[in-house]
Amino acid sequence: MKLASFVHQGIRSYGIVKADGVINLGRRLGDRYSDLKSLLAANALNEAQQLSGETPDLSFDALEFLPVIDNPGKILCVGMNYADKRKEFDQHNPAPTLFVRFADSQTGHQTPVLKPRHSSEFDYEGELAVIIGKSGENISREAALSHVGGYSCYMDGSARDWQHTWFTAGKNWRQTGAFGPWMTTADEIPDPHSLAIRTWLNGRMVQEDNTASMIHKVAELIEYISTFTRLNAGDVIITGSPGGVGKKRNPPLFMNAGDRIEVEIENIGHLSNVIMDAPALSLSPMH
Repeated sequence: MKLASFVHQGIRSYGIVKADGVINLGRRLGDRYSDLKSLLAANALNEAQQLSGETPDLSFDALEFLPVIDNPGKILCVGMNYADKRKEFDQHNPAPTLFVRFADSQTGHQTPVLKPRHSSEFDYEGELAVIIGKSGENISREAALSHVGGYSCYMDGSARDWQHTWFTAGKNWRQTGAFGPWMTTADEIPDPHSLAIRTWLNGRMVQEDNTASMIHKVAELIEYISTFTRLNAGDVIITGSPGGVGKKRNPPLFMNAGDRIEVEIENIGHLSNVIMDAPALSLSPMH
C-alpha cells in the first residue's frame, strides 16, 4: 500500500495512492486520524488497507503533494553511510554520523525545491527515508524493522558552503529537502537493503547504487538512535546518500533555478522536483 499526504481544495488530507488516482482517507477516517502520522500512531494501517479496494476519488493533477509526513517530531539524518560517499569525502570514522533536519525545511513531490539565496553550492543527495510506525526506545536490532511503518524517497538538498565543520546550517534552509512522493508500507519492502537507488539532474543520472551498500543498516540505525532518543510514530530517519554528489565532481556540479532533480528507489517511488531561487523575504514594518 502506498500512502500520500496532500492538499486538495485548500484542505490538508492523506490517502491511498492507486494507479489512476488517490482514495481520500482524510474524508473517510479524518474524524479519528487527522493525518498520516496519526494513522501510524494509532496502529491503524489495517483500517486503511480495508479501504484500498475503493474507487479513487481524486486525480493526481487535483492535488498538491505534501511531504509524506509533514509534521514529524524528529527528522534524523545519517551522513557518510555509503562506501563510495565515504571515499569521496575521505571519511574514516566508524560510528554513524548523525544530524537533524527541521520539519519546515521539507517540501513535497512536484513542488519547488528552493535554492538558498546565500549559497552557490546547492548539492543533491538521493536517499532512502525510513518512517517509524511503532514508537519505542532501546529497540533491539532484531526487533527494529517491526517498528518501521514504511519507506520513501528523499532528496536531502545541501548548501555545501554552509556546512563548514557541521551539517545543521547546510541542511535546514526552507524547502530544501524533498520528501515523497508517498510512503510504501513496510510489508511491501521485506528487505530495505536490496533496492536500486538513482538520482537524476536534468535527465542525467548522477547517482546510482543499491541500498545493500549502506554501511550502517536500517535496523542498526534504529537500534543506535533509539538508545539516546525515543522514536515515535511519524519520526523519519534519512539513511544517507550514495557517491556521485556534485561537490566532489570535477568540475563541481550544483543545482540552480530551473533544474529538475529526481530520486527513484526501486519498489518505492519516483520523486521529482524543480529548483527555484528562494524568494527574498521582506520584513513588515513595525507599528
